[in-house]
Amino acid sequence: MDATFEENEKETYVSLTEEKNHFTEYHYLLAGFWIRFWAYLVDLLVISSVNRIIVHPLFSLLGINTSESFFSPLTIVTTVTFFAYFVLLTKYFGQTLGKMIFGLKVRSLKGDQLTWSTILFREFIGRYISKFLFVGYIVAAFTPKKQGLHDIFADTQVIHEKLFVQKNEDLPVASKPI
Repeated sequence: MDATFEENEKETYVSLTEEKNHFTEYHYLLAGFWIRFWAYLVDLLVISSVNRIIVHPLFSLLGINTSESFFSPLTIVTTVTFFAYFVLLTKYFGQTLGKMIFGLKVRSLKGDQLTWSTILFREFIGRYISKFLFVGYIVAAFTPKKQGLHDIFADTQVIHEKLFVQKNEDLPVASKPI
């Protein structure tokens, strides 16, 4: 009876060890061009609404010229509103309102928190270049990590916050993440 018990115990140990070698890993699903496009349109709607509801009436109330020439005070303030919206929401929440609605989030490729320098570089320089060359946004449809030009420059990517892709891998126990 003791020999049978020890033999069953060994079999159980072997099957548990084999089970530990096989695990399932989940990765965030990357956000593609179209969902990012719709999120960006929502962001533009929010920014233009803020500008029309707050900035334009405030300028009219203060008697400041509301003509929209290239370097007018109104154009400068609306541009600052545009960039402040993207920078502040991305820094403090990792996503803008458009991204929140569609369940998207900006994350660093290095895996750490988004820093001010990364966000400022992504939103000012990268977005300016992407907006100037509209192809900068379209690049997200064709890159393997679905990154826009501004994401490539800043080493960031946009992911679905609650959607995952399953990857099965057989790895030795020692290289398995803890």
